[in-house]
Amino acid sequence: MAMVNASASLPISLPLPPSLPTCSKIHTDMLAVARTRRRTLAISQLRAMKCETVKGVDIADEEEGKEEEEEMEDPSETLLFSFTPLSLLFAADVPAAEAVRSLFGPFAEVVKSWNLPDWLVHWGHPGNMAVVLFAMGGYGTYLGYRIRFSDDAEEKAIAKDLHPKLLGGMFFFFALGATGGVISLLTSDKPIFESPHAVTGIIGLALLAMQSTLPALFENNPELRNVHGILGGGIMSLFLIHAALGLRLGFSF
Repeated sequence: MAMVNASASLPISLPLPPSLPTCSKIHTDMLAVARTRRRTLAISQLRAMKCETVKGVDIADEEEGKEEEEEMEDPSETLLFSFTPLSLLFAADVPAAEAVRSLFGPFAEVVKSWNLPDWLVHWGHPGNMAVVLFAMGGYGTYLGYRIRFSDDAEEKAIAKDLHPKLLGGMFFFFALGATGGVISLLTSDKPIFESPHAVTGIIGLALLAMQSTLPALFENNPELRNVHGILGGGIMSLFLIHAALGLRLGFSF
């Protein structure tokens, strides 16, 4: 009995069982795990998409590199074709050039024997032709338009008298000057009919010859006066181009 009382008086401490998690805590942990898994899946999907994109870009770059290499290995040529009627005129002038060279060759040798200054032989023809073009051709063209548009009878009479004389003189001196140009080229040992300057000169002389025949047809065909005026302006424009080509030819040698 005494032993029972003694044991009852001693303090006894027993370990408590561990507390069990509640339902709400379990639910919160499950949600956290689910969110973590979703984030992991999303990140892995993004990484996979990035890898696929990078692979696609790399493949595209490789294909472009292969195409560029193929283009470098097999270069293609681009041919540009152009046509100008002057080439046909050059071909037509070549047979005549030999005949003209043989005809004017002796005169060129005579000019060489005179020992003239080089600048005179080189620029004498352009200087003379410039005077003829602007003095006779320019003033003659002006008189031609005064015949058409002037209301002064006296001015018209003077213009009708001078206009054909001036332009006829221009045709004569241009034809004569063409021989001077040929001799100038021969003295410099240059080709004579193989330049645009020579071709435009031949065309201009042919048009001037045609122009000179039109006034004889005015009485029966008054409308040809308009053709004569338009053609005259075109011929003067052509000779301005001819002069510019002559300057370029002169500075080329």
